[in-house]
Parts: sequence; C-alpha cells; structure tokens
Amino acid sequence: MPTIHQLEREQTIATELETAWNFISAPQNLDRITPDDMDFEIVSKLPEQMYNGLLIEYRVGIPLIGKQTWLTELKHIREQHSFVDEQRIGPYRLWYHYHEITAVAGGVRFNDRVSYVMPFGPFGALARGLYVKKELERIFDYRQKAMLAHLAN
Repeated sequence: MPTIHQLEREQTIATELETAWNFISAPQNLDRITPDDMDFEIVSKLPEQMYNGLLIEYRVGIPLIGKQTWLTELKHIREQHSFVDEQRIGPYRLWYHYHEITAVAGGVRFNDRVSYVMPFGPFGALARGLYVKKELERIFDYRQKAMLAHLAN
C-alpha cells in the first residue's frame, strides 16, 4: 500500500476576502507565486478566472529528469472559499491540493493542504527523503512570501 504524504501550510494576510479570492482564482497568478528556479512554464491558454473542470498544462523542470508535463484539473470550487487542483498527468502518483481562504480578524487566513503519493515504490520513497520533501517545503515557503508580497495591505 503506497504512503499518502501530507503538506500543510497556513498564513494570515492583512487583505480583503474578495481581493484574496480574485488573486487565487486567476490561474495565471500561479506563475507569480512559483520560484523562478523551478523552470516552470504554463503551456495552456488560461481564462481570467478558473472554473470547475478547467485543465491546466504546465512544464516543470525536475533535477536529473528534465522537463516534466504536469496536467491539473481545477474542481470543487466554492466561490470566495475553496477549490482543489488535482493532478491528472505529472510527476506524482497522486497530487490533491486543497486551497481554502477564510475571513478572520486582521485579514484572510489561507490554508493549503496537499496529499501526495510518490511514484516508483522504494525509489520514490528514497527520492522523497533525499529531495522531494525539502523541495516541496521550500516551494510552499516561497509561496507564502510571494502571497504576502502580492496581497498585504
């Protein structure tokens, strides 16, 4: 049975709920919160706002492997509250990323919860231990800083 790993992040930003939603629901903003050194490229033509069933294709640079196609589907969209991006094609056996925003005292709380399964059995487990876990933490740490820079009042 494969292991389902979890990555969770929470942060509160001094901004309005509508502003926060407008930012995270615009698919092109993913590029703004992704580290430059990831060799990340959005391939799909993007609408201004996401919608249920939207498929987005990316290319991501993976060390020792090269460019990897990643196709995600956006779903379970709850206006000004939450959505999911789920990998359809990509580097993981499973990638399910739940995004939620909530108005709180002082601004908006952002919650990210990623459930993922590594491919390649014991080789994937080794790759996670040596690289993937730390890299995902680095990416999500960067995202928190980028979100703050783009949204803080």
